[in-house]
Amino acid sequence: MDYKVIIIDDERRTRSMLNKMVSQTNFPLQVVEEADGVEAGLLAIQKHQPDIVLLDIQMPDGSGFDLLDRLKNRDFQIIFVTAHQEFAIRAIKFSALDYILKPVEIEELESALENAIDAIQTKSDLSVRYEALVNNLKHNNKRIVIRTKSSMYVFDVKDIVHCQSDRNYTYFHLNDGRKVFTSRTLKDYEDTLCLPDFIRCHRSHIININYLERYDRGDGGTIVMKDGTEIPLSRLSRERFMEILDSL
Repeated sequence: MDYKVIIIDDERRTRSMLNKMVSQTNFPLQVVEEADGVEAGLLAIQKHQPDIVLLDIQMPDGSGFDLLDRLKNRDFQIIFVTAHQEFAIRAIKFSALDYILKPVEIEELESALENAIDAIQTKSDLSVRYEALVNNLKHNNKRIVIRTKSSMYVFDVKDIVHCQSDRNYTYFHLNDGRKVFTSRTLKDYEDTLCLPDFIRCHRSHIININYLERYDRGDGGTIVMKDGTEIPLSRLSRERFMEILDSL
């Protein structure tokens, strides 16, 4: 059985290109309809009950986020297709949803489609990710979704004390004492947490400067967090860290 795909984008050329790319993959996919905006997209989704939606963000009659906000049932995988819009991309990353940038590369589309199919087959819960996305777009209090093997955690970004890498894994240390473990690299989260309050102070650590207890200059420099964790400061990060410290 083929998975049903809907493409929603106001540019006819982009829709045709995406349709062609989807048909060229080796995945069991069928594009059941193309739509040129929010209203047409809503009708297409209600009609076909798709498995995957390729969704543009900016369209003349609204945004892809508006479309999501108006849907009661969002039980399909979404891959956002967008030009580089930093605010929108950051909201998507925080919510652990997938996106690809225009102009679309076939390799990126295939990777996103593979992730979507995996999520369908494992019956991954989408509701918490969509709720986090809507929250991040409407409020300044950002929420991040962290997926583990057995669970999905959602918490405020401001509650992260520090992140610690362990080879290809990352530990999130939270201000309530919890420690959340995920099989993604610290580099993945460095891009997501590219915010004024966060700094990668060492190749194995990202800290939230709001939880800094003190800085000890001895032995090359040690950062002490409010939870008592001692974190080394690398030479490459020292200049930026001292600039942030001076601005507090």
